[in-house]
Amino acid sequence: LRTDGHPFNEFIIAKTPAARWGTPEDLSGPAVFLASDASDFVNGHILYVDGGILAYIGKQPK
Repeated sequence: LRTDGHPFNEFIIAKTPAARWGTPEDLSGPAVFLASDASDFVNGHILYVDGGILAYIGKQPK
């Protein structure tokens, strides 16, 4: 949940390579792909639409 001005908001923005919160529009491309024939052979995968934040989860501190 995005809360402008809250320290957690700044933390998320700082740790996300996209440097912003996602929007509903960010989901439209992946949704169209998954609903189309182009994804007919895609099975058993999770498509993360997260701006890259999962790249930072689990990293060891420096």
